[in-house]
Amino acid sequence: MTIRWLDLFLDRPRGQVDEAARFWAAVTRTTLSPWRDGHTFATLVPAGGDAYLRIQGVDELAPGGGAHVDVEVDDVVAERERAVGLGAVVLSVEEGLVVLRSPAGLPFCLSRCAGGRTRPAPVGSPPARVDQLTLDIPAARYAAESGFWTALTGWGRHRGSLVEFEVLRPDGWGDGSAAELPARILLQQTGAGHAGMHLDLSAADRAATTRAHEALGARIVVVRSAWTVLRDPVGGVYCITDRDPLTGSLAAS
Repeated sequence: MTIRWLDLFLDRPRGQVDEAARFWAAVTRTTLSPWRDGHTFATLVPAGGDAYLRIQGVDELAPGGGAHVDVEVDDVVAERERAVGLGAVVLSVEEGLVVLRSPAGLPFCLSRCAGGRTRPAPVGSPPARVDQLTLDIPAARYAAESGFWTALTGWGRHRGSLVEFEVLRPDGWGDGSAAELPARILLQQTGAGHAGMHLDLSAADRAATTRAHEALGARIVVVRSAWTVLRDPVGGVYCITDRDPLTGSLAAS
């Protein structure tokens, strides 16, 4: 598979999606597009570069945070068949879009390439940006699920900063160039429970970025050595990390 672009979706409860959209537009310094499909979908439009963050109204928050990814490819039909061969299940099909779930039940879509090419720069002072999709995978399903995403993306698989982390990223990701994909994938092995997805921000100053998010209504769940887990104003889970927003690497490692 040649992945042309990634669209990262924040899935938030329908009745609170406007509140969530205001928060995420503020923290990402983006402009919210008009809503589509009966106030279901909107895009967070950056000041520069191509859009990759979207928000969607859903009936309820999914376990583990509330996120999914659309993978933009050249040939949706061929990649759908390949994904199914790797263990994915097709949920729905329409022109140019296929909704699937992974072997562990994580939702994702394959969509026709829409032309995204330029990764938006970090925003704010100190700078930060959303640049990671984390897959929270129960230990009992980790081998199969991590293998699925490795095969699906075709990206390199690398050891993370902790034993429970592995990183999927394309060659050259994080080299500071403008023309690259907007996010990488973190595979995180968890204990028991459901698989889930959430988004992570890299931040030049995690403490300062966290305070800015709190001022806009976020709540801290827990503070770790290199990341902070938060909930946005409507309960969606996400993290702010110590990774460099330009390179994606941990400053301390």
